[in-house]
Amino acid sequence: MRFAFLLLSFLVAFAVRAAEAEATPKLLPQPSSMQMGEGFFRPSADERVAVVDDGSREAASRFIALVEQSGGPRLSFHSTGRIRFLRDPAVSAPEGYRLTVTPERVEVRASTDAGLYYGGMTLWQLLQGGRIPALVIDDKPEFGWRGLMIDSARHFQPPEEIQALIVRMGQAKLNRLHWHLTDDQGWRLPIAKHPELTSIGGCRRPAGAAGTDAQGQPVRYCGHYSREDIRDIIATAAAHHVTIVPEVDVPGHATAAIAALPKLASTPTPPTEPSAYWGILPNLFNTEDASFALLKDVVDELVALFPGPYIHMGGDEAVKDQWKADPRAQARIKALGLKDETALQGWYMARVGAYVEAHGRRMIGWDEILDGGVPADAIVMSWRGIDGAITAARSGHDTVLSPAPILYLDHRQSASAHEPPGRGEIVTWKRLHGFDPAPAQLTPEQRRHILGLQANMWTEHARTPGYRQRMIWPRALVVAELGWSPPAGDWAEFGPRLLARMQRDKALGHGFNETPLAPLAALSTDGRAFTVELSQPAEIGTLRHTLDGSPVTPDSAPVAGPIRLDRATEVRARAFLGSEPAGPESRFEVNAATLRNRHVADMELCSNKLPLRLEDDGETDGERRILWGDIMQTCWMWRQAPVGGMARVAATVGSVPYNFSLGDDMRNVTFAAPKTPAGELEIRLGDCEGRLLASLPLAPAVATRGLTRLEGAIEALPGPTADLCLRFTQKAADPLWMIERLELK
Repeated sequence: MRFAFLLLSFLVAFAVRAAEAEATPKLLPQPSSMQMGEGFFRPSADERVAVVDDGSREAASRFIALVEQSGGPRLSFHSTGRIRFLRDPAVSAPEGYRLTVTPERVEVRASTDAGLYYGGMTLWQLLQGGRIPALVIDDKPEFGWRGLMIDSARHFQPPEEIQALIVRMGQAKLNRLHWHLTDDQGWRLPIAKHPELTSIGGCRRPAGAAGTDAQGQPVRYCGHYSREDIRDIIATAAAHHVTIVPEVDVPGHATAAIAALPKLASTPTPPTEPSAYWGILPNLFNTEDASFALLKDVVDELVALFPGPYIHMGGDEAVKDQWKADPRAQARIKALGLKDETALQGWYMARVGAYVEAHGRRMIGWDEILDGGVPADAIVMSWRGIDGAITAARSGHDTVLSPAPILYLDHRQSASAHEPPGRGEIVTWKRLHGFDPAPAQLTPEQRRHILGLQANMWTEHARTPGYRQRMIWPRALVVAELGWSPPAGDWAEFGPRLLARMQRDKALGHGFNETPLAPLAALSTDGRAFTVELSQPAEIGTLRHTLDGSPVTPDSAPVAGPIRLDRATEVRARAFLGSEPAGPESRFEVNAATLRNRHVADMELCSNKLPLRLEDDGETDGERRILWGDIMQTCWMWRQAPVGGMARVAATVGSVPYNFSLGDDMRNVTFAAPKTPAGELEIRLGDCEGRLLASLPLAPAVATRGLTRLEGAIEALPGPTADLCLRFTQKAADPLWMIERLELK
């Protein structure tokens, strides 16, 4: 009897805890403090909102618009409204707010416009199913710098795209947009005294087939922002409490500027147009007074256009070869009594920083600026890991954490073949969530110099708005959580909140990369049976499956490990959070034919030196397929390929322009010698020095754009499985051949 009573008590307590967990709102970012009350506030069909001044009206207007856009009730203003946005000096944090909900009324209180705005963003998230739970939230951000960088130099974004990005940032409580406006590939900032910077520096010819149209004429890729564009963007940013931080990168990454104004060059043979190459180029601004005169004009324009307190002057990846060869730079080193070219860059950045500081602004630079003397008030942005931030904080400099690769959004998010183009290292949502923005190596006093963190969206490979949106979101939501909320809980707690926020944002028409939510399958065979290993890259929810071709439901069997099948089967998989799907369903046909058809995303790279997902060299405006490989060594391994009974092989291949500036590393990019003028795709047994099984000439592919299917005979093997190496032979790197898939017949 006693046991039955204890069991009943346990079940009741468990049910209560489960109900409480279900009732707790899934907010993102998580508030500093949230106390649940009893009951709900239910807005009526003609609910009113009361405000006290222009700032509270603006914040309330944003809330009202979000409610209507996401399908909620239509709200209006009235002085007797039950939803109230109030000014309260007792809420002292500059971006903090207090949100109180009872069954009778709702109050958002803050001392600042930003606090009222963020309170409204939280209130919007709370309105679900026509009701708001009773609670009290006291909230403020952990860090004042919650940033996102967008690179508009490599690929230009129209003003409307920048404005849409700012709106989403504000809704997520991100508050710094670092705008990378100049680089080797383009100058996007209008400078009244130097119109050549945009007329010449704002245009380039794309590499490869994209640089020529169907009539054989050169294609120009151009774009820059007008002053009116910038003013409109700044107005949008102000309305959503986002500070824009413009960046002009010096002394390196200067090709576009030097092409427009050759007198700024450090070489007697300056470039004549912006570069179509990615990587680190050698072109530096010279150290003559003419360069500083230009930079003064640039800083004057930045100060006039951008009202924020920060100006970013770059300072990264300045290869010193041109300064070493420039007699003027060497004379400057001698005259200043400097040690070397690194010290010369320190002098250069200090001189630029002094001019920025004289205008009442704070200079920001990448962590290379620590190598020389910079103004004491300069902010260091640490991108080469967190070491720069630690050094800066210990030296008394304010710093922003922005380390590669974890906060670089140009990295892929899963191993799926459906990811956008980008860098090969995988930065999953879970891995990003585990980043600690408060390095343990620092003392509490030193940690006060950590202003916050920032994610960077470099756009070399993000050619389209769709690619950029998928690379930024939802990872920017994870960054928002890291910057706003107290130290993160575990992924099992955060993942469901992230998914809930994505669903809310979808109601606003926002897009995301949902590829990591789709289950993946690794298929193999031992010649007698098939083995299927299922996974969901996002690791959100319980992964379930069926083996009879029926849709996956919340009641389907959970995935408990590898699945062994003795016959052809349709396997379906989907993740669920309780009864709700946590992503799309995936289907896999498991049979001999599908196992013999392998996409390159499911192969192993022979090396991991510089792996990239790249678009094929297709038509300028046409659809392009995404290829995957290491651009330092184009070689793939198909482990345990089902070779038994094979007689022929079909390969789908394409090429990409080799527009990569690798410096001295280019010496390490080598290829096997071709046996025909155009080269071949070789398939070898075991490693890439093993027996040659097949050689498919590339001549048919050379004559076409996009992808080409090659087919030929292959030496029969007894099987059932063997490792295969795939590699291309070619005389030079450009164009670089890559494989999309291989089929054994």
